[in-house]
Parts: sequence; C-alpha cells; structure tokens
Amino acid sequence: MNVKSILLALIVVIIWGLNFSVIKFGLEELPPILFSGLRFFVVAIPAIFFIPLPKTSVWNVLGVGLFLGVLKFSLLFIAMESNASAGIASLLLQAQVIFTILLSVLLLKETLNRFQLVGIGIATVGFSLFFINASGSTTVLGAMLILGAALFWSFSNLIMKRLQGVNLLHFIVWASLVPPLPLFILSYFIETDSPLMLIQKATSQAWLAVAYVGYISTLIAFAIWGWLLKEHKAASVTPFALLIPIVGMLGSALLLDEQLTLLEIIGAGLILFGLTVSVIGLRLLKILVKPQPALPS
Repeated sequence: MNVKSILLALIVVIIWGLNFSVIKFGLEELPPILFSGLRFFVVAIPAIFFIPLPKTSVWNVLGVGLFLGVLKFSLLFIAMESNASAGIASLLLQAQVIFTILLSVLLLKETLNRFQLVGIGIATVGFSLFFINASGSTTVLGAMLILGAALFWSFSNLIMKRLQGVNLLHFIVWASLVPPLPLFILSYFIETDSPLMLIQKATSQAWLAVAYVGYISTLIAFAIWGWLLKEHKAASVTPFALLIPIVGMLGSALLLDEQLTLLEIIGAGLILFGLTVSVIGLRLLKILVKPQPALPS
C-alpha cells in the first residue's frame, strides 16, 4: 500500500474508533432503538434516489439490512445506553472477527489454521475477564448484548463475503433502507409512544451524533474502505481494523473520561493480541520465515 492508501485507512480507523464515543453523546437524548433507526434513515434518504440498486440479489440486501442494521446496532446501542462504556463496546464488538472465522469454518467449510486457533483461545480468555469484572466498565448484560451484536455482524460478514463485483457504497445505502421502519415500530412499542416529540426536543448534540454515525461513519468511511478493498488486497487492508478498539478506548478516555480497571486492561490486551494472531499471524510467519535460496552445487 502507498502512503495515500495508508493515510486513508488510518482516517477510517479514527472515524470508526471515535464513533463509539459519538454514539454515547447521542444516547444522552435519544433512546437507542430510535437513535439507530434515525441513523439508517439519514443514510438511505435521500441517497437511494441518486444511487442505483447494487448488482446483487435482493436477499443479500435484506439479509445485511436485518443482521447488521436491525439486530447488530439495536443490541449495541441498547448495551451502550447504560450497560457498557464506549471504549469497552469498541473492543468487545471485535468478537465479530472470531465469530466470522468460526462461522466460515462451520457454514462455508473453510479450514482453521493453527494461528487462528491459538488467537481465538487467547482472545476468549480476554473476553472472559469482562464477565468476571462485570462491575467495571460493563455489566454482564452489556457484555452479552455486545457479543450478540458481534455475532449478528458476523452473519452479515458471511453474506458480504459472497458479493462479487458489487459497489460497496451502493450496497450499504440500499441495505440501510431496510432497518428504519422496523426499528421505528420497535421503538414506538418498546421505548416511547411519542417519538416525534423526542425528535423535536433533540438538541444539536443529538443531531450531530446522528449525522456523524450516519454520514461520516457509514457513507464516507464505507466508501473509503470499499475503495481500499478494491485497490488493494484484503490481506493488506483488513489488519487496520485491529486499530479501531485502540482508538475507541483512547477516544472514550479523552472525550468521556472513561477509565479501565487493571483487569480490564489485561483483558483488552489479551483480546487485541489474540485478534492480531488470528488475523495476521500466518502472514507474519511467512514474512519472517522466507525460504532460503539453494546453494550452488
């Protein structure tokens, strides 16, 4: 990757890492399901009137809209409302890497290499520490909700892995058309029967949060990420995602004054190390152990 591509990848990492702190600001005024519905509404409308349908099955659009839009973000936003800090949410959500690997083995018959196996084991120990230390930055319920969100994210990953020659930005815009209506209905019956009143009372802080997670975190960041995946090998681009929870935890400490306990710091380190081993362990071995040239006879 050239310098331009590396800088763009780092911009996406910063956008997605700070996204969790911005979500916290939005949740101070809007209930989580309503907030999630508004996020996808501003992504889809009016963009669908200018962006063509993606060249893929409508079932792929509906599947990602359901798993990613309705289920993943609903669970994440509910957890972050009062059961998990922004930094820990950005970290625990990366369980989607582990779930995606395991589901690929179970459903797509992919093989599991030894680095993935070891990395999953290390990360699992790290995740378990957040259930032991449930009185810290997350509750047991919060951790379970975020891991559930990560699982649904991994299902959408499997759908998107099958997409060939599909414009990712077009796909995300049209998939964003799926969540708003079911989320608004759920919000009406579960959260508030006066959603319009809450929307009218929302301050600029809430609307800036909606705009950030909708336009910047979704449209702009996904457009850049899609371009990077198109121009470079996925193996060169995807490891940058490992930096997202680091930015997320730093951002939450600076913007929200969130602090981690010692046990949480140990757990975070184990999770990040395990994810790194799972994602790039085999590639690092191939780089470090290059075949030696044969000596002339």
